[in-house]
Amino acid sequence: MDKKNIDWANIGFGYVQTDKRFVSNFKDGKWDDGQLTDDATVVISECAGVLQYAQTCFEGMKAYTTEDGRVVVFRPDLNAKRMEDSAKRLEMPVFPQDRFVKAIEETVKANLAYVPPYGSGATLYIRPYMFGSSSVIGVKPAEEYQFRVFTTPVGPYFKGGAKPITIKVSDFDRAAPHGTGHIKAGLNYAMSLHAIVTAHAEGFDENMYLDAATRTKVEETGGANFIFVTKDNTVVTPKSNSILPSITRRSLMYVAEHYLGLKVEEREVYFDEVKDFAECGLCGTAAVISPVGKINDHGKEICFPSGMEEMGPITKKLYDTLTGIQMGRIEAPEGWIYEIK
Repeated sequence: MDKKNIDWANIGFGYVQTDKRFVSNFKDGKWDDGQLTDDATVVISECAGVLQYAQTCFEGMKAYTTEDGRVVVFRPDLNAKRMEDSAKRLEMPVFPQDRFVKAIEETVKANLAYVPPYGSGATLYIRPYMFGSSSVIGVKPAEEYQFRVFTTPVGPYFKGGAKPITIKVSDFDRAAPHGTGHIKAGLNYAMSLHAIVTAHAEGFDENMYLDAATRTKVEETGGANFIFVTKDNTVVTPKSNSILPSITRRSLMYVAEHYLGLKVEEREVYFDEVKDFAECGLCGTAAVISPVGKINDHGKEICFPSGMEEMGPITKKLYDTLTGIQMGRIEAPEGWIYEIK
């Protein structure tokens, strides 16, 4: 299939409408068969559950063109499971995991012309989401829902390479204990917008959120998990029941242990120990890893030995290995790569 005439190296990280998207509706206690459609608009009641009480969740993943020309998606089964967890927590009907993966495949296949070529640095971003579509005025779950998948080609998150960023310790809380921090609910991201706008206005790239209960432990940023590297090359990631279980982070920890032979730890990370780490990064679908060079704690700076010019050595190995797996340059663990045929 011929590719669309797009300047892949300069498309940026934003929305570009593609030809097809998948839509399935939940009504009378069951999901319909769903279908692909050309229509990019959503028509719902002014009193829809998503508009009144933010009853919505979403996922994010990418399709890649591998070195040998295949189009693949990275670990979509984990996105399907996470969306199931999100739906249950928000009292929404579960879209079956096998149908979720099939919908991803159908949508990507229908938009193959928008999957960037290998070596361009660009990918096809995939956004599955679900929302309450029927009217609801009392505080209760909606009765009808819509599940949709759209795609958009995106450029490399960091043009010219990933330069270390500077983040600040936030005065805001991202998620409460026993709240919704562990699911991918739209409301979590709405709550983070004021904090990120504030951070940007103060000259910082991101926030570091501490736990809401004690404000002594590292949790995550508004849209990514933390990974740290100790001075003896142990890879550490925070553990908390209010952190979103990042698929990228879980994959990086596996890579660290099984591909690079490093010691890994998923545990509570106290902010007091952050100053003693050698490297720090934010991990997620968009950038894979964003290296952190400095953390500002209310005027006091923590500067990592890896510096502000490039990724630290262990972070770079993690990044290169995982992207190598995604792009087909390195053999993947069984089940990690889902080929679109």
